[in-house]
Amino acid sequence: MLLTYVGFFLVAVVISWLINGLTLKFSGWGPRNKVKKIIRWQSTTKPCFGGISFYILFIISFGTCTMLSGVESAADNQQLIGLIAASSLAFLMGFADDAYNTIPTLKFSMQICCGLILIYSGIYIDLFEIPELNYAITMFWIVGITNAMNLLDNMDAISSVVSIFIILSAMLIIYLNNDLSSPYLVLLTGVLAAVLGFLYFNWHPSKIYMGDGGSQFLGLFLGAIGILYFWNLPETLNGNTDALTNDNTGLLTISKKVVITILVFILPIVDTSTVFINRLSKGISPFVGGRDHTTHHLFYLGLSDRKVAFLFMCISSFSLLLVSVIVKYINPWDYSYLTLFAAYIILVFSLLFYTTKVTSPKENDKEPK
Repeated sequence: MLLTYVGFFLVAVVISWLINGLTLKFSGWGPRNKVKKIIRWQSTTKPCFGGISFYILFIISFGTCTMLSGVESAADNQQLIGLIAASSLAFLMGFADDAYNTIPTLKFSMQICCGLILIYSGIYIDLFEIPELNYAITMFWIVGITNAMNLLDNMDAISSVVSIFIILSAMLIIYLNNDLSSPYLVLLTGVLAAVLGFLYFNWHPSKIYMGDGGSQFLGLFLGAIGILYFWNLPETLNGNTDALTNDNTGLLTISKKVVITILVFILPIVDTSTVFINRLSKGISPFVGGRDHTTHHLFYLGLSDRKVAFLFMCISSFSLLLVSVIVKYINPWDYSYLTLFAAYIILVFSLLFYTTKVTSPKENDKEPK
């Protein structure tokens, strides 16, 4: 089984590398950078085909699932079919936005449709006894993370690096749960390989962008995976926290899942929250492009594009380490652990938010690259 996954991963990385290399031959795309109303970090026009390699490897991974488990078994997996359908819709919507610069209302409507597809297929956050409340939280999560990953794609390699560690976190949960036959592990392996193959061309100075087709797909896919493996943490890993801590309300159990989820998605959540807070306080729309993300302010602080990517890599890897410690070693979960990890989350948010208050483009002599 391990050799099968390793072989599939290596082949998928090569396929992703080849696809992205071939797309560089098509230089007429990337129309979003030609629209004067849209403010982008990069001033040059580059192909935004990266999302195509993500989706192709995603479909190849689904085909591999059907071969390993059988067509009938895959067709009977309602959640898997729902994830395929919603991810496909997200990719197509993002790809259309890359080509035609669609209106935000249409994009938001498609994200709502994706959320409804996931909920109907059985992929939803299951925290409370009131189904409608769970559905509402699920919809907010899917739309929020899809847009957060889209907003995070504002500098070379950033969104790719963060996505890699989110995928690794999900694979860690699957491994610790001893569920190596899961079809989602095949999908995660394929998408991980796709992002790694793309990262070769997306590392600064980048030659290609993932575009909205890539960021919308990754946001939807990772948001759904977040529901399956973090919000709905497998019971074998969650532990009987209520019985061990006399927490009859189940709030500690919920808080553990919330902490794990935020740790895994900490960078897209912090970056999006910071942008929204700052722009709303200035009366600016939070839904337009701009050079005011946490990544940009770290650049204004003096870090190069590559150093910003390395910093985000370090934060993501440390979050992965914390998640592994929580899942594998901390049981029972109590308020002291909740306080400790919540303090870390607040610290990361505070430091990144603080950089947006003490730096500005005028304070740095270097021009954005």
